[in-house]
Amino acid sequence: MSLVASSYGKGNVKFLKVKKNPSNPKEQDILQANVQVLLRGNFDISYTKADNSPIVPTDTVKNTVLVEAKTTDVWPIERFAAHLAKHFINKYSHVSGIEITIQQARWTRFDVNGKPHAHSFRHDGPETRNTYLNYDRSGKLVLESSIKDLTVLKSTGSMFYGYNVCDYTTLKPTKDRILSTSVASTWTFDPKKVSTLDDVFKAADKGLFDNTYDAARNTTLELFALENSPSVQATMYNMSTKILKLVPEVSKVDYVLPNIHFVLFDLKWKGIESNDELFYPSSDPNGLIKSTVARDANAKL
Repeated sequence: MSLVASSYGKGNVKFLKVKKNPSNPKEQDILQANVQVLLRGNFDISYTKADNSPIVPTDTVKNTVLVEAKTTDVWPIERFAAHLAKHFINKYSHVSGIEITIQQARWTRFDVNGKPHAHSFRHDGPETRNTYLNYDRSGKLVLESSIKDLTVLKSTGSMFYGYNVCDYTTLKPTKDRILSTSVASTWTFDPKKVSTLDDVFKAADKGLFDNTYDAARNTTLELFALENSPSVQATMYNMSTKILKLVPEVSKVDYVLPNIHFVLFDLKWKGIESNDELFYPSSDPNGLIKSTVARDANAKL
């Protein structure tokens, strides 16, 4: 028997950090994060020989995340992920690679007396902003960021007809329906344009990651609302292509859009023949639509 692959680390390392405006300490920002760090490297004997000497304890991994969160800039989360990768690679010579996943809770300021309050926030959960960084000591870098659990609904402006029909088909075509989904959208940064950890730091300073997140979220909401959607498939493709046009540093965009169904009540038993207003939510089974849209090799997007 041989050990083919292994990694280990710490998950669910949580913190909330407060950033104060130096010129006005009561003007503040917050970032709540859930961090997972997995290490790869020369740890085989800990599995195969019960020799723990190379293991960096998972408690040490947890302490590292928290100390580094205190002593360095965690905005945006892509920067903090790159900082952690650089720390572990530089500190432990037998660590050959690292995977870091950071989930950021969505807190937004709420208005008081007609303007955003300086230090009061509303939790817009369960929506989260996320990043995933995979780095090898050889220099190979994968960086993805995403939105998860952005739940949206529109009560009209969606169609579905002209689909394949067979003897198993019971679904009726419609040119007016409720469309609802819980958006998961992931964008991958081009490794030729963001190729090193130092590139991540520079891109963070230039606002690339915040701007890309805003572009992806705004595009998702805008096209969802404004497009008279012929299908989830067509709409998610249009969302992806617009993000690629807006952000040249992104090489591909993934969407996962489950249908959240709302079904008309049949009230004919009560003598109500016409009903296009009263629905009940049906959680399962649900449609699940996925797509990956990548930049063509010769594309000018």
